[in-house]
Amino acid sequence: MGIEEFNKDIVPMRSELRDIALKMTGNEDEAEDFTQEVLLKLWSIRDTLDQHSCHKALAITILKNKINDRWRHRQLEREMNTGKASCIAEEDNTVENADEVDIIRTIIDTLPNLQQTIFRMKEIEGYEQEEIMKITGCSPDSLRQNLSRARKRIRSEFIRITAARTARRNYK
Repeated sequence: MGIEEFNKDIVPMRSELRDIALKMTGNEDEAEDFTQEVLLKLWSIRDTLDQHSCHKALAITILKNKINDRWRHRQLEREMNTGKASCIAEEDNTVENADEVDIIRTIIDTLPNLQQTIFRMKEIEGYEQEEIMKITGCSPDSLRQNLSRARKRIRSEFIRITAARTARRNYK
């Protein structure tokens, strides 16, 4: 599917997708984000769109899946924060673990946009490398390099921050 066909067939669905997302999320900003994600996903698979008989049904399915994935991710985060997840519940220091999760989230937020996007898609949302490459337009080498840099930066910043906190506790 070329640009003209995409603009003719897919882009006009934007407002309808946004309305569906708004009904499902109840939040205008999230609805807009989901709509853009769906359009980006459709653009990344535009070469295979001709294989689908109903583009609208495909777009709505992608939208619902993305919203459900985000909902599941948030549920998991809530469980982790409240200590219900098995990996945290088994630990003696759940408060420290919750603090560590917050530190990691903060570090992720400071990564460059591409590294942040790739890391979240791979490690948090569970996307496969092929999907990430299609969505971001990265080559396999670029994807591995950005993911590696993100992991290294998260690791080094985490060590630096936790070492500083430990030093402050020991000083008091």
